This record gives sequence, C-alpha cells and structure tokens, in this order.
Amino acid sequence: MAKITGRDALLRKMAKLPSAVRSAIKQALAEGADQITEAQKRAAPVKSGKLRDSIVQTWGGMGGPKHASLKVSEGAGDPDLTVTISAGNSGTRYAHLVEFGTSAHTITSDKPMGKNGIFGTVVHHPGAAPHPFFYPVYRANRRSVKARISRATRKAAQAVAAGGQ
Repeated sequence: MAKITGRDALLRKMAKLPSAVRSAIKQALAEGADQITEAQKRAAPVKSGKLRDSIVQTWGGMGGPKHASLKVSEGAGDPDLTVTISAGNSGTRYAHLVEFGTSAHTITSDKPMGKNGIFGTVVHHPGAAPHPFFYPVYRANRRSVKARISRATRKAAQAVAAGGQ
C-alpha cells in the first residue's frame, strides 16, 4: 500500500477554503456594489434628489422594493452572497419612467382635475425623453466587479493553499 505524504495538511487546508473564499467574495461583492451604487447616484438626474436617494443595495436574496422600481440581481443564489441594487421606493415610483422615458399620451380623468376640479378633463402629455442612469452604469461596471470577485476568490484560495488564513 502506498503512503500519502501531506494528506492531513491538505485536508486541513481544504476545510479552511470555503470560509476564506466566502469572506473574500463577500468583501469583493460589497466593494463592487458600492462602486455601482455610487456611480448610479452620480448619473441619476437630480430635480428633488428623491430618485438619487432611492438607489440602494439590499443584501440577502431577492430583497428590495416590491413596487415600481428598477432592480439588478444575479439570481437567487446564496443569500449571504447576493446583493440587489434598486432604484425607486414607495415614495419614488417613477425610476423606470426616468430611465426609459415616456411617449406622448392623453390623460382623461373621471376624477376632479385641474384648478377648477372639472370631471372628464383631458390633458395631452408631450412625453419625456429617457435619461438612462441605472442599467448603463450597471453594464459598464459589471465586468470589473466580476473580475474583482474572481481575483479575490483566487487570492483567498492561494492564501489557504500557502498555509495562511
């Protein structure tokens, strides 16, 4: 029977690998989410600041707002290693309208509208041009964030293999 040298040391290193790699991935993911969130806030058009302030990160699965909003999430993987970036909240339900714009349309109301509160008021809305601030920033930063996570994973695995923590 052949004798395997260093087997116990290898098994100890393999046991440390998951926690070291998970920690490195979480740190890299947090840095990447901060990078994307800050860039989206800088790119958001500012009228009152509500839209900019509604851009947030939510950790732990498919969290975030449940109303009209924009979201970026890479599926429902490990909740500890999942962050959702969203724009829009219960007080700011127009993030998608700013991002994609609106076409010209007519608004007819069966409720009182305007200064005089007239029923059946017809308003012609000219539409609004799109002001993309959310998805273009995400797409521009996605590759660098993935590369950061890959580097952190590789570095953590090499540190464990070298006997470090």
